Amino acid sequence: QVQLVESGGGLVQAGGSLRLSCEGSERTFSRYARAWFRQAAGKDREFVTAISWNGQRTYYSDSVKDRFTISRDNAKNMVWLQMNSLKSEDTAVYYCAVLQGTWGTREVSDFGSWGQGTQVTVSS
Repeated sequence: QVQLVESGGGLVQAGGSLRLSCEGSERTFSRYARAWFRQAAGKDREFVTAISWNGQRTYYSDSVKDRFTISRDNAKNMVWLQMNSLKSEDTAVYYCAVLQGTWGTREVSDFGSWGQGTQVTVSS
């Protein structure tokens, strides 16, 4: 059973940075593409970014492109999300997940094994 645990969230001022971490428990960690999603209060969960199994390919939502960077280290079963130039609209619970659909998808239903999430709050 896949278990993902996110950490690193917190309160930060607008313009600041945070680095989120996602640790996976499964032995097959390196086989699958990973992603970050977020869900603001009262809104649907939305795609943020994804990274291929070997870390060589990524794609981002337009709202975070050029500010956020996803990376991974398969030897450590870790995925990270570096968030810079944070804005109040980035406030949300951030989740990591495993891609179960086609590369390039942004649909929530194409991802699974969701972690419990970590809260990011950006004050303006």
